[in-house]
Amino acid sequence: MVTQDQDLGTVALRWQGDSLALLDQRLLPAEEVWLTYQDADGVAGAIHDMVVRGAPAIGISAAYGVVLAAQRLTAGDDGWRVKLERALDRLAASRPTAVNLFWALERMNAVLATADTLGGACGALEAEAVLIHQEDIAANLTMGRLALTIMPEQPFAVLTHCNTGALATGGYGTALGVIRSLWRAGRLTRVYADETRPWLQGSRLTAWELAQDGIPVTLNADSAAAHILRQGEVQWVVVGADRITANGDVANKIGTYGLAVLARHHGVKFMVVAPSSTVDMSLASGNLIPIEERDGTEVRQVQGRPVAPADVAVFNPVFDVTPAALIDAIVTEKGVILNPGLEAMAACFN
Repeated sequence: MVTQDQDLGTVALRWQGDSLALLDQRLLPAEEVWLTYQDADGVAGAIHDMVVRGAPAIGISAAYGVVLAAQRLTAGDDGWRVKLERALDRLAASRPTAVNLFWALERMNAVLATADTLGGACGALEAEAVLIHQEDIAANLTMGRLALTIMPEQPFAVLTHCNTGALATGGYGTALGVIRSLWRAGRLTRVYADETRPWLQGSRLTAWELAQDGIPVTLNADSAAAHILRQGEVQWVVVGADRITANGDVANKIGTYGLAVLARHHGVKFMVVAPSSTVDMSLASGNLIPIEERDGTEVRQVQGRPVAPADVAVFNPVFDVTPAALIDAIVTEKGVILNPGLEAMAACFN
């Protein structure tokens, strides 16, 4: 059964000392199935196949994957360091867009570089992975508190896209963490959740996760967002991010850019919520972010059932880039950045 934490929401990953258990998010909400992984290849496959998804959760899982790689080696193996470096490479290749993956692996690689023995590496790598996990939870709680400082005191509705909750993080959530904080503060009337095609993370995951917590949620087709925003009930669109560049551009689930355009047209505020591990100051703008494209079957079918001609051509980008000029606030655990741009981002992250 799913582990429900009263403070953090639904827990989607469990470190078990010598294995990593992941809630298979491809099957929710119909089935709640946990899969257990004991090596780095298995974790890399779980990330690629979207057993686990959400930028922070991907980074945490990859960190534990490095630990598993170390634990599978024998003490007398003279090539242990090279083998661990190969495991790091396999994990890095699992998905290209979410920078949290590479951030976590860089931290693990830095620990590996200081280890003299395999035994020492195992202990140090596990400690670092657990720390990454704990830091993510703490960051989410902080972001939930900080976001409320710039939002109305009177209760209002929000609209969100994809899934950014406990399922996508170490616990509590990024954008959904803000929504949880609003609800607990008595400042939220309702959440509108885009269904989020083609993987339906909004309908399968966000609607389910909010219902688990008793937070009022209304599911809508992605194409209904403009009509909803026009009604005036929604005062903020709140989304997560998979990568934020030095100028404040944001890569997030496909459809986010369109929402930002709609929000600006209707005078609705647009907030991005993500931990600092999502910020990539090495990239000047969103034009440089690699955008993952996946197989067209994901659009031609819904959970294995055809909804389009089998041979029709499909364009299936997983993410799009929202320009900083359309974003009212970026919230990280390091602070709130209003009207993000080069100077504001540099002041917070350099």
